[in-house]
Amino acid sequence: MTTQVVLPKLGNSVESSIIVAWLKQPGDRVEAGEPICTVETDKSTLDVPSTASGILLQHLVNVGDDVPVQTPIALIGEAATPTPEARASEPPATPAISPRALKLAQEHGIDLSEIVGSGPGGRIIERDVRAQIEGQREGKRMTPVARAMVERGGYVAPEQGSGPGGRITKQDLIPIGDPAPPREPNAPSGDYEVIPISGVRRATAERMHASLQSTAQLTLHTSADARALLAYRQKLKASNESLGLRNVTINDLVMFAAARTLLQFPALNATFEGGELRHYARVHLSFAVDTPRGLLAPVIRNAHALSLRQLAEAAKALAADAAAGKLAPDALTGGTFTVTNLGSLGVESFTPILNPPQVAILGAGSINLKPIMPEGARDVVFVPHLGLSLTVDHQFVDGTPAARFLQALAHNLEQIELLLAT
Repeated sequence: MTTQVVLPKLGNSVESSIIVAWLKQPGDRVEAGEPICTVETDKSTLDVPSTASGILLQHLVNVGDDVPVQTPIALIGEAATPTPEARASEPPATPAISPRALKLAQEHGIDLSEIVGSGPGGRIIERDVRAQIEGQREGKRMTPVARAMVERGGYVAPEQGSGPGGRITKQDLIPIGDPAPPREPNAPSGDYEVIPISGVRRATAERMHASLQSTAQLTLHTSADARALLAYRQKLKASNESLGLRNVTINDLVMFAAARTLLQFPALNATFEGGELRHYARVHLSFAVDTPRGLLAPVIRNAHALSLRQLAEAAKALAADAAAGKLAPDALTGGTFTVTNLGSLGVESFTPILNPPQVAILGAGSINLKPIMPEGARDVVFVPHLGLSLTVDHQFVDGTPAARFLQALAHNLEQIELLLAT
């Protein structure tokens, strides 16, 4: 009996995954639940377990293929071991195929072992052979999905794709009627490096573009007196190690203050999706993490109800998983507000881009000296201030409520110990 292993739906928003590596090869023994390949979604890298025990008979997709969820990716079964005499008398093995596909392959001298079938159970059918023939004519390397799309019509393949080794994927195909992409100027290949735009980087680019197209973004800038914040941070660094507070960062304190402040401003703790504006009573706080694979925003659930220590520990665990590519896809969904911090890089203020479907995002900048004139004083003094930048979707959040939120947040940061006591 042969069992298909299908690509599972790795999260509510995941529609396809890229095959990064095969952990098991044809002929290997596999146990149910044992990882057989590694895939990359638009959010993380995960292992796919086998759903059956037996011998891995065949890979149905290749490394680099962008595979829709619920698509068969491998066959598991029990392979018989023929005697040497029987093996010598057997004809060369070919994958199970339709008669028309076999005839077409023979007519054109196509090696069926080089084709991954798109039929049921990975069966090679006529369109797979025709796509292989067309690809050979054009001298182009394409994934099976891309070949099938070209074969069905409506798309043409470019000269080179974004997949490994220049392989053409479905994202590279050009709809018939669209202008062809401009040709690159002639340049020695050693003068540049081609960087494939896929996975997290492609998803981030698409989200950023969609965010600017679908929203009316307004950014407000202010700063908060950071003296109390810095003083409290020094207390934490000098605290007893058993309290687990020494590694709490300024960003943790900003996220803590933002989560508590948002409870008073539900218009900013909101999302707009499917024509529906939702104000949330709970704060599920997204925060930006820079990873080798691109920008991710994992979500701290119920951040408003966590202690400072709990929030800091949750943020560090999620950031570590994000950097290692081990985040579960659902850890990146359901956020109601986002905090992003560029202060460690010396950025004083910036324009954060909304994280749809959220309607607001806070940017934290660096701490810098700012001249102020205290009441009753005759001289200017320089006081450390933390830069704060708030972007809102002006379709749903007016400037005045946004400014009031920033004002309240700055006040809470300036009296951080009182906020922690509440």
